[in-house]
Amino acid sequence: METLRDILDAAARGVFPPADGGTTVVRPHAHRDAGVIAFTAHSVVFTDEDPDWVRATLRGLDCDPLAATMNPLFLAALMRRTGRRTETIDALLVAAPLPGDPPLALEEIEDAGHARVAYARGRRDDVRAWTTDGGVLVTGRGVGGRLEVSVEVDDGARHRGLGRALVTAARHLVEEPLWAQIAPGNARSTRAFQAAGYRPVGAEALLLGAGPRGAAGQRKMPV
Repeated sequence: METLRDILDAAARGVFPPADGGTTVVRPHAHRDAGVIAFTAHSVVFTDEDPDWVRATLRGLDCDPLAATMNPLFLAALMRRTGRRTETIDALLVAAPLPGDPPLALEEIEDAGHARVAYARGRRDDVRAWTTDGGVLVTGRGVGGRLEVSVEVDDGARHRGLGRALVTAARHLVEEPLWAQIAPGNARSTRAFQAAGYRPVGAEALLLGAGPRGAAGQRKMPV
């Protein structure tokens, strides 16, 4: 049976689910994860809930079937069903690793209590973080076990290309595809990631557990 990781790995290679208007329901990689990934004319719902309930709920919506999984009514129903919450629908981007050393001086953070590391560990496994003058770079395993990246740029260091340099550097630190989730309204981050070679592959609504929110929005800080 195809897993969420299988689907993500294929998408990173440019191989997507069939554009048939369908919805694939799979089990999450970890209990922490639930949500929806929308590709072109095909969606993937990852949840422990009954697939029959998912499909019946989608059929009951009065909306464009191609957009049903990202319709607020479906997401609200899924949140009620799972007792989870969500923050935003993100653009989902991916980039291949790059050879050689990062073109930026980075120092790895060893302090597990660092605020950025502590926040990331609430959503990801195998978290690693690096600092440079004016910014922080974090990687970790998130949805489906994929390797994800996020960056944070200090206010005084913005508008200098540091965000693009950080997400480019991240590609030199890994040996597998690197994923990023960006709020579509965050045009600055979107431009930085695309300039660094990350390509959009879909949209994602990640449902979070009912724990504390932490520092809202840190995962998608403007760069």
